Order: sequence, then C-alpha cells, then structure tokens
Amino acid sequence: MKVDFHTHSTGSDGSNTPNELLNLALETNIQYLSITDHDTLDGIKAIENSTDLNKLKFVPGVEISAEFPNTLHLLGYGFDITNERLNKVLEDLQEYRKKRNVLMIENMQKLGFQISLEELKKEAGGELIGRPHFASLMVKKNYVSNKQEAFDKYLKKGAPLYLDKKRLEPKDAILLIKEAGGVVVLAHPFQTKVDEQNLDKLIKELVDYGLDGIEAYYSLHTKEMTERYKTLATKYGLFITAGSDYHGTNKIGIEMGINVSKKELEPFLNILRML
Repeated sequence: MKVDFHTHSTGSDGSNTPNELLNLALETNIQYLSITDHDTLDGIKAIENSTDLNKLKFVPGVEISAEFPNTLHLLGYGFDITNERLNKVLEDLQEYRKKRNVLMIENMQKLGFQISLEELKKEAGGELIGRPHFASLMVKKNYVSNKQEAFDKYLKKGAPLYLDKKRLEPKDAILLIKEAGGVVVLAHPFQTKVDEQNLDKLIKELVDYGLDGIEAYYSLHTKEMTERYKTLATKYGLFITAGSDYHGTNKIGIEMGINVSKKELEPFLNILRML
C-alpha cells in the first residue's frame, strides 16, 4: 500500500498548500496521508472541512522539534486538534520563531543582504516563515545560485546567519501530544546522529516518557537503516510508520508517498482506528 505519514505544507516550510498536498496524494493513489507541519496545526486546520478528505484516510499530524545535541523530531498523530494546551504551546513556539526571524533579518542586513520581513511573508505566503523561505528569497535576489548554497554558506547550523529556535524537552513534547489524545513517533532516527548503542539508549529513554512508534520507512533511510529501526521497534514494543518528509520544491529529490506492506503498518493503523 502507498502511504505518507510525514509531509509538510505552506503551514510551515513546505511549498505546497494543504489543499495541493491533498490533491497530490489523491493523484498518486496515496491511501493514508498526514500533514505534519513543524510546531503548528495551521495546515491541517485549513483543510479540516474539505470534502476531499473523505477520499482517503487523513490523519491529523504535527512535527515537534525537541531539545537534543543534534536533531530530535517527534511526530504526533491522531490527537484532538482543538486541544487547548497543545494549541497554546504550539502558538508560543511560533511566536518565538517570529522573533527569531526578525533577528535573522537584522543580521542579514548587517552582512549586506537587502531582505525585508514583508518580502519574506510574501515568499512564505503568510506569517509562518522558515529558513527555506530565506533561502528562496536569497536565490531570487541573486545572492546565491541555489537554495543548497544558501544553507551551506549562511543558514545551516553553525553558519553566520543561523539562529536556533525554541524547543521543548523530549519528555514535555511527548506528554503534550499524549495529553491531547495522540500517539508519538520518533521521526527519521538517523538524523539524531548517534551511534547504534546510544540510539538504543535514547529510544529506551523516550519509551519511558511514552514514545509509541518509530518512523522506520523514510525517504532517506537505507535498507539497512530500516531493518535496524524495525529491530529496535520490536525490542521496545513500538509500532513502525512510513513517511517521505515531502516539502515540495523546498526539499528537492523527495517525492510524496512510501510503498510498504499493510501487514507491517497494521499495528499503527489499528491504533489510528481507535483514536
């Protein structure tokens, strides 16, 4: 079966609107779809009343960045999108991001880049601005030749224009989603950049906090990685999921949809049916 439990819309840093993502999923015969924008529910709220949602299985989702030396992202699924505390915490994270963007613009101007907040809002199609929007505008203004150059020279971690965003502690992020009635999945485990032994320790710690699953199937996972994560899922009694991390033109080379056997996803699908 073809599914995608990890996609991004213009609600955060994707290039497709939520409706465009939904249409693309229908065009490519995706049976299960989740929009998992970064630290916001705006994307899924934008299409919650769409009649096209009845044409596939749509799962409310979110991707939360957790505090960690490297990258630790947690995916939430099947929660109540009206949950007051969840919405308040995500709004606070977005407010911090807005303040960060203003500081990034000031730093860019000091380096001679003539980029304004108004231009970035136009590029992003709204208030939620991320680094891909900075990169796109830098390309359009001929400051760099492509988005990758923008990240490599200026926007990636450790580069001159990088500013960190506010993150929740892993335990707090997990509890936030669980209290809203959802389940929690460790996204793209290889991005934690820890060795096999430390990944095992990390997953055990997250399980103690309430982790439910691992994103074993992912667009950039090798077969060996997938098997390793499936083994860890079995060891800790976790279900597995599958997602592409599709961002449209903001992340070149990643197509929407993952082909995986229904049998492997059945433990996750059964839980979704009960939520």
